[in-house]
This record gives sequence, structure tokens and C-alpha cells, in this order.
Amino acid sequence: MNADSHRDPEALLRQVEAAERAERRGQLKIFLGYASGVGKSFKLFDEGRRRHERGEDVVVAATQSNIPAELDAMVRTFESIPTKDVAGVPVIDVQAVLARHPQVCLVDGLAYDNPAGSRHARRYQDVEELIEAGVSVLTSINLEYIAEEQEFVRSVLGTARTDTVPQDFIDGAEEVVVVDAPPSAESAEAQLLSQLRQRALLLTAGVVDRQLEAYLRLHGIQSAWGTQERILVCMTPRANAAKMLASGRRNADRFHGELFAIYVMQTNLTDDDRLALDRNVTLARAQQAHVETLEGKDPVGTILEYARAHGITQIYVGHNLRRGWRNRLGGTPLDRLIRDAEGIDVRVFPQ
Repeated sequence: MNADSHRDPEALLRQVEAAERAERRGQLKIFLGYASGVGKSFKLFDEGRRRHERGEDVVVAATQSNIPAELDAMVRTFESIPTKDVAGVPVIDVQAVLARHPQVCLVDGLAYDNPAGSRHARRYQDVEELIEAGVSVLTSINLEYIAEEQEFVRSVLGTARTDTVPQDFIDGAEEVVVVDAPPSAESAEAQLLSQLRQRALLLTAGVVDRQLEAYLRLHGIQSAWGTQERILVCMTPRANAAKMLASGRRNADRFHGELFAIYVMQTNLTDDDRLALDRNVTLARAQQAHVETLEGKDPVGTILEYARAHGITQIYVGHNLRRGWRNRLGGTPLDRLIRDAEGIDVRVFPQ
């Protein structure tokens, strides 16, 4: 009996449909820059050059205006399909590209709005049509031109863009490559660029995460979480939960992750202890954490069981250093938690 006969019929159907789409469609590769001048256009055309040398049929459909002389010399080595002039604006001649039907089309600058009367309102829609027709596209974009990043870009640069590309189009790419050139100068501008660079790297990680989830769904594989950070704050009556929760929320947001907060029930709590726990729960909910109260005779084992069941990547715990735990050899609950949390980072917050 074929092994596939035991699999989910819906998953098999999704795979067949995906395979049929893949045969018809071209592929999309995006070179993502965190700012202008990092070299994404060079990377784009250099990739085109390598593909051409390997025997692929490569043409240029659009370039940026005012490109450097050395890049212009590289562009001239390719066959180009001239853009159309629509109301004085250069627009990809989609019909001409489809008639030529190359294997690979180079489009430098994805985030352009086309003028009225064009085949599509946005350049990314031109690219979409080419891909649907079986033409693979290599293209480029800066972080500041992605629609869902506008709030972040505005917070860093003070401005935002109107000619943007939606995130779901970026997510649909077979490959997104960050053109990574770390800012060298120690200046206010370099600090802003570093924030944009970090955001671009995180965005790319998010694309990979969503592609993984789509792959798992396509193949009928169950997954309760993705690959991003999942932070667990362990609350006790005497731990500084506010500090741990604030740090957990910052890092969860930074890495597009999730925040969890738990308390393992204890006996013989004082009234002050109960008030402290109530405050901690309120703080956790204010930080939009998933809050749960657990029961178990073995607190460490209960924490680790919860962490593994929920795909936790980091555990935050508070500890009183005055108790001298650093001078003990594996005897404290904290030592055991660190030792047994295999594959999970444990961060200790001194109290």
C-alpha cells in the first residue's frame, strides 16, 4: 500500500494544487535593503549576471533613475525591454515582456505607483502578472516602502511613504535576501540606520517563519507555534514581576514573538503574598501576556512541562542573590531549572 494512502486527503489535494501552480508560475526573489545606498541594485544585477552565465535567459524590464556609472555599465550587458512612457512616467511594458517571455526578468525598484491609464495601478501588480505567466522575477525594495512598516519607519525617520507594497506580496516570495551593510559611523544617523537594519533582518525572519507555517499546513503537519521567540515569565510573590514582564514584552515585540506569564500554586501564602500575586497578574495582563495559574507538587517540573508544551524559547525567573545560590553546586531549584531546561534559555533577574 502506498504510504500516501494513510495521509490526510485534504493535505494531498493541497500538495497537488501547489505543485500545479508551481509548474505554471515563475519564482520571485526580492533583494531587501534597510536604506538607500546599501547595494541592493548591485546585488540584483549581479545575481542576474550569474544566472545569465549559467545559461538562463535574462532580460531587464525596469531600472532605477540616476544609477551610478559602474552599475549602468553592468545593466548595459543585459538585453533590455524598454519601459512604456505613460504620462511622462516609465512603466514596465508587461505585454512586451510576456511576448518575449524570458526565463528571468530583472525589475530594479518594486515600489512604484503607475499613472492612470496603466495596465495596473502598482508596479508590484505588473510583477505579479509576469510571475503568474511563468516568468521568474528578481526585484528590489527598501524597508521603508513596505506598507505594514510605515508606522515603524515614521517613528524612526519622521516620514512615511505613499508608494508602498503590501507585506503579503513580500511573504509570497520564494526568497527574500537582506542586503546587509552595517552602518560604520558612530553617529545619530548611524543609530537610525541600525534600527532600520535590525527591523529588516527581523522582517526577513518573519517571512521565513510564515513560509514554514505555510509548508506545514500544506503537508498536513500540525504545529502549534512558529519559530519566533516565546517568552515565559515565572511569577512569585517576592519576584519583581514588573521588571521581568516589561523586559519580556520588549523582547517579544522586538522579535515578533509572544509573552506568557505563569504562577505555580504554593501553600501557606500570607495575605501580603496573595496581594502581591494579584498585582503581578494585573501587570501581566497589562503587558498582554497569556496568564495561567498552574498546580503541581514539583514547581520546577511543572514550569518545564508547561514551557515544552507551549514551545517556550526563553524562561525569565527572579532570584535573591543574597541567598548565595551562586556558591552552591547544583542544589537549588534554580540550578535544577537551568540544568534541565534543555534547549530553552533561562534568564535570571536578581532581586
